[in-house]
Amino acid sequence: MAAVRSCPGLYCGRTELEDGIWSDCGACPRGYRTNSSSYCMPCIDEPTLYDWQYLGFMVLLPMVLHWFFIDMVTVGKAKEGMLIQHVCAFVEVVSGTLAALLVLPPTGSIALHVCSPKALSDWYTLLHNPQPDYKETLHCTQEAVYPLYTIVLLIYAFSLLMTITLRPWVLTWNSCNPGKKAIYCALYFYPILVLIHTVAAGLIYCSFPYIVIIISMMTSASHFSIKIEQSAPALLLSSITNSRNLIILVGHWLVHAYGILSLTGFRELWYLSLVPAPALFYILTAQFTDPMKIHSD
Repeated sequence: MAAVRSCPGLYCGRTELEDGIWSDCGACPRGYRTNSSSYCMPCIDEPTLYDWQYLGFMVLLPMVLHWFFIDMVTVGKAKEGMLIQHVCAFVEVVSGTLAALLVLPPTGSIALHVCSPKALSDWYTLLHNPQPDYKETLHCTQEAVYPLYTIVLLIYAFSLLMTITLRPWVLTWNSCNPGKKAIYCALYFYPILVLIHTVAAGLIYCSFPYIVIIISMMTSASHFSIKIEQSAPALLLSSITNSRNLIILVGHWLVHAYGILSLTGFRELWYLSLVPAPALFYILTAQFTDPMKIHSD
């Protein structure tokens, strides 16, 4: 093996053929990636905690969007029908995730064999095809982060399939007409999520803890901002006495805690004490930012 010449570029490698001869430089087969010696090695590593947290974030996105649109189109309607749809959306996304895990090696197990990302360029091998001597381009595009890129697409595909098969049956059985609009919303946001993942998967992988923390803070503030009464006692009382507001607030706290845990990797858990801080900060300062007071002054 030491006698074989290394390949140009970051992701071009050689594959061992049946007769013991090494192939020419090219893209590694699916489930392999090149090492420092330009040999295509199988992806047999176990996912790191950060890898699992990244996959959890990508699964959390469609689930939260499902719940948001269900809540938006059925607000003021029967609470029982809304709860059934929330549970149905949870089952759809979880079953789609389990299906994607089961079909990937090792097949039939929820475990994964991966090649963990080592650099941002691992997600964009298409941009790193070498051109030896500035002549013909050597195409070595591959999934160097196998299967962290394709598993998200599989999860979304299986989840959407479950949505269009399971949800209509549930709505027919429950006779919840407003819930049909939530299905149409899913038919829109799933392709959008696929497009975003296709283009920005590597950027999301590197920054998703910050994305979670920032978005949870923004959505928490927007939730409080729609209240008519912006005094601190009124905001605090409505968050505690109203079950819908309490569930939304606790949901924001859980998402915020997830972002903190993803950022710290379960180290320095005292940061979790900051989870209620954005909500408390808004409640305590909302009375000082009333636009009517600003204009009157």
